Amino acid sequence: MSDKGSIRLWDLPLRLVHWGLVILVFSLWWTWKSGRTELHEQLGYVTLGVLVFRIYWGLFGSSTARFSGFVKGPRAIAAYLRGQSSTNVGHNPLGALSVLLLLGLMIAEVGLGLFTQDVDGIEAGPLAQYVSYEKADWAREWHDLLFNVIVGVVAFHILAILFYLLVKRNNLVGPMITGRRRFDEPVEAPRMGSATNALVGILLSAAVAWFVSRGLKL
Repeated sequence: MSDKGSIRLWDLPLRLVHWGLVILVFSLWWTWKSGRTELHEQLGYVTLGVLVFRIYWGLFGSSTARFSGFVKGPRAIAAYLRGQSSTNVGHNPLGALSVLLLLGLMIAEVGLGLFTQDVDGIEAGPLAQYVSYEKADWAREWHDLLFNVIVGVVAFHILAILFYLLVKRNNLVGPMITGRRRFDEPVEAPRMGSATNALVGILLSAAVAWFVSRGLKL
């Protein structure tokens, strides 16, 4: 069905994931800088659960949340840059690249954190027991370095949002808060995922995060 005007664009689970990761990135940075190791570790498990849910929702969620719905190839990206693409319902091709980049970096960051070990070998991630001290130390170094990369990508992401708002007069933040966006031409209304499907994803994500936090032991 094609609709004109305000349509429901982003579902609640996707918006909670988006803003949850915003809060988590800041909280992880703060706990890292302030030396609150235990809280940093707990927030890392929460982040793991959120990322697992985002992958699940990207496969089985609403049409605008699914990777198959917004990930485009080089031709589509080139057409968008030339201004020749049709109206985007959801992420535009460049926005899709940003989403994939941030998700990939966050997954790598959390993954490294699970194997890290401090210099004294006192504090360690739940999976550090499966690797040597040298590899755990390598994971620690890259865990620190990659977080700085994430901060840089987030800063660039914010600048891009400001560019779209001030130059292209396209408010990307509002729809991610309300879930709705107004279109000047008829567009196909996205299909929303069900609450039951979201609940399955939440339970699965929580189980994965718990299992990993236990060092892959029941």
